[in-house]
Amino acid sequence: MPTPQQLSEGSPKLAEALEIAEKALSARLGNRVDRNVPLSGFTTFRLGGPARVFLRAQNVHDLEALADVMAESVERMGCDIPITVIGQGSNLLIGDNGFLGVAIHLGGDFGQIAIEPNSAGSVFQVNAGAAVKLPVLARKCAASGCEGLGWMVGVPGSVGGAIRMNAGGHGSDVAANLQSVKIIDLSAKNSQRNRSVGANNLSLHYRTSSLQKHQIVVSATFECTQGDPSVLDEELTEIVRWRRANQPGGANCGSVFTNPPDHSAGKLIDDLGLRGFRLSPTATASVSEKHANFVQADPNGSSADVWALMVHVRSAVFARYGIALHPEVQTLGFDATLPSLAEVP
Repeated sequence: MPTPQQLSEGSPKLAEALEIAEKALSARLGNRVDRNVPLSGFTTFRLGGPARVFLRAQNVHDLEALADVMAESVERMGCDIPITVIGQGSNLLIGDNGFLGVAIHLGGDFGQIAIEPNSAGSVFQVNAGAAVKLPVLARKCAASGCEGLGWMVGVPGSVGGAIRMNAGGHGSDVAANLQSVKIIDLSAKNSQRNRSVGANNLSLHYRTSSLQKHQIVVSATFECTQGDPSVLDEELTEIVRWRRANQPGGANCGSVFTNPPDHSAGKLIDDLGLRGFRLSPTATASVSEKHANFVQADPNGSSADVWALMVHVRSAVFARYGIALHPEVQTLGFDATLPSLAEVP
C-alpha cells in the first residue's frame, strides 16, 4: 500500500479525494452522508463553517464503511483524508471557512447506556456509548445508585470526547473510573480495526490521552461503587448550582486554557484585569465577565476573533508572569498555530 501523504486543505488532490470519498460513502450509506453541512450548530461556541463531507454514523458498520473508503483513498490517490468526530462540540473551535475533510457525528447505537451490578451489588459496571451526553450519564448513574460519575453532570460533553481529553471537574476525572474503551481504528487493516483498550494503556493525564484522530471511541466501561440515590441526586443538584453561580452560560467552550502547575489560568487572566476585554469595539469575542478563563462569542461572530483573543490573552499572561498557558480548546479547520512566546515583548 502506498505511504499516505498529508495534504494541505488547499490541495486540489485532497479536494478530488474527498469528491471520490463522498460518492463512495453515499453509495454505501445513503442519506447518512451529506456535503457542506454547517458545523456551527454542533458546537457550544456556535461558530464555524461547513464540513465538506458529513457522516451521521449510527453504528460500527458505518465507521467500518468509512475505514474502507479511507483505505481506498490511500490506495488510489496516495493521500489521507482528514477526519474528525464532532461530539457535543463543547471543547471545539472550528474555523470560519469550515473543515475540508470528513466530519463524523455519532448517534444511534452509540447513545446506549447499560448499568450492571456485580454479584455482591457493591460495585457497578457502567457501559456507555461514545455519543452519550455526560449529564445524562451522571443522572442515570445517580438514579441507579452508582457513585463516581456525578461530576459529569456539569460538563456539556459526550463520553467519547471526555475520554479523548480525560475531562474532569469537581475533584475527579475520567481516569478515576474508566476501565476500558472500545475503538475503531480507521487506519488499521480489517482484522485490527475493532479492539478493546484498557484505561491504563491510554496515557490518561491532565486533559490528555494517547488517542489519535483515526482512533474513534465507540463505547466505554466505567466501574462505580454503590451509593444512596437520594444523596447522589443532592450532590448533582449542588454541582449544577455551583456551575450556574460561577460559570457563564451563552456561547463559549468552557475553560479555554488548562491550569499551569500550581496556578489557576483564570486567576492569572483575572489579575491582569482582562474580564470583559475585547480586542476592539468591533471584535466579536470577549473575555467573560463572570470567569476570566472563558471566552464568550457574540451572535454571528467569528472564530478568527476568538482565536485572536486567545493569542492576546496568552501573550499578556506570559509577558507579565513568564507562564505559558496552553489551550484546552481543540481547533479544527484553520491554521491555529500559537505564535512563539519568545517573540512576546
